[in-house]
Amino acid sequence: MLRVLVTGGTGYIGSHTCLQLMAAGMTPILLDNFCNSKPSVMDRIEELSGQRPRLYQGDIRDGALLDKVFAAEQIDAVIHFAGLKAVGESVQKPLEYYENNVSGTLTLLQAMRRADVKTFIFSSSATVYGDPHSVPIREDFPTLSATNPYGQSKLAVERIVKDFAAAAPDWSLTLLRYFNPVGAHPSGRMGEDPQGIPNNLMPYIAQVAVGRREHLAVFGNDYPTPDGTGVRDYIHVLDLADGHVAALKTKHGAAGVHIYNLGTGQGYSVLQMLAAFSRACGRELPYVIAPRRAGDIAQCWAEPDKAQSELGWQASRTLDDMTADTWRWQSQNPNGYPAA
Repeated sequence: MLRVLVTGGTGYIGSHTCLQLMAAGMTPILLDNFCNSKPSVMDRIEELSGQRPRLYQGDIRDGALLDKVFAAEQIDAVIHFAGLKAVGESVQKPLEYYENNVSGTLTLLQAMRRADVKTFIFSSSATVYGDPHSVPIREDFPTLSATNPYGQSKLAVERIVKDFAAAAPDWSLTLLRYFNPVGAHPSGRMGEDPQGIPNNLMPYIAQVAVGRREHLAVFGNDYPTPDGTGVRDYIHVLDLADGHVAALKTKHGAAGVHIYNLGTGQGYSVLQMLAAFSRACGRELPYVIAPRRAGDIAQCWAEPDKAQSELGWQASRTLDDMTADTWRWQSQNPNGYPAA
């Protein structure tokens, strides 16, 4: 039974991955500083799994804390989610993004090396592809042109991991490039709970549907896409979590750098997502057209075949699953998780 340190383990993707790890018979040990999550997530993990994983409150930039965790927990592998993740905010706060996402990962890898833990799975992003020359996007596409500091921070970590692999040939280093995670646990008890104004489309639509926001701002309707709005590959968070479990099962102890897209291979526009959510909540949702945002691209979706052939993984949940599960979560938890 693998013991897995999950950094950012109470965050949106981290918490759902913890559930899927436990369902697969593994033991997650969580580390989180709660900068973008709430401690009450732990109650929901316990409610849904029947187990309460061990949690360390702290920051991945704290090397002494990491040494303590590795010494106490007999960790076999690390899944690294902890990091700042808002594209727009990264343009405003580039230094904070590099500090958290790049320096934090360096500190974590150094602690792993001291503890002789050699399996690392990194939460990367499709933003590393920048504005792709064509779609769907394959793993061998160039990754030199991320369009914002968030994407650049992910790209910097990928470069560090690849350079480190050359010096540490017995490590297993997996880079999972997510497309757009959405959805929630079908129980309605766990979901995405962004602090402040949501930076991503689905939670913003959900907050409009539940009455927390007046309308959705659609940033740009003049892109070269079927309806003029941006097209993205939206993937259910549980499919994404299952991708991490599959990567851990197949790549633990497999030396080298392993790179996979985690997406569905299907693109949906902003207006298509809005229409799907309107179906889920049973009413038309208001929106206004706003100017394009800096750093946004027209379209982006995955070629997911490599993950299917090498990890035995593919996304199975539909667009209607994504919107129905999000609406169930948001309508039952209009203000997100309890603050306590």
